[in-house]
Amino acid sequence: MSPTDRFLEPDSPDESGSSANIEQGVAPVELHTRAMDNIEYIRDTMESAGQFTALSGLGSILLGVVGLAAAPIASAQPTNEGWLVTWLMAASVAVPLGGSAVLRKARSAGVPLLSGHGRRFVLGFVPGMLTGALITVALFRAGLFHLMPGCWLLMYGTAVLTAGTFSVAIIPLMGVSFMVVGAVALFFPAAWGDDFMAVGFGGIHVLFGVLIARRYGG
Repeated sequence: MSPTDRFLEPDSPDESGSSANIEQGVAPVELHTRAMDNIEYIRDTMESAGQFTALSGLGSILLGVVGLAAAPIASAQPTNEGWLVTWLMAASVAVPLGGSAVLRKARSAGVPLLSGHGRRFVLGFVPGMLTGALITVALFRAGLFHLMPGCWLLMYGTAVLTAGTFSVAIIPLMGVSFMVVGAVALFFPAAWGDDFMAVGFGGIHVLFGVLIARRYGG
């Protein structure tokens, strides 16, 4: 050891201890901050889900009225093509009604429809509806009109169930109800098709629309 080394003093215990304490204290602070951020995010997400059911109760009731009105008209058509056109016209009326009601509810709740919870609902709902449209084309080309009511109810129920995964429990339950009616319709005679359509697109829409409007507003 050189003579100069004798004059080098080791690190003070107090200084080294303070450094260690500072380094050890950084991690708990960061973890605490991250935990609080996560808790706040979860709370905001739950509050958003509770306030915004993604479906409008009033809109669902209007869709039900359209379904109930279309069923007897479609049943009275003398041809399969006329029957299909009747239901497609009903859908062309129902879609704008339902969409405008959802948009109105989203605005009143202060929830952007194409971001956050609203975007999840749209992304969950659209694929099922597009699949149903493609199946309709395939059934039309094959002349299998009697399978359309069951398939429509099943695909619509699947879309609602998937889209309602991040919403309140009543929305997935509504989807399951459509799926049950659609599954039963597939195994009944074709003459019962419009009756199942009235029960599903009419009755279920009205029933759940009233429940949604009473419990969650709009």
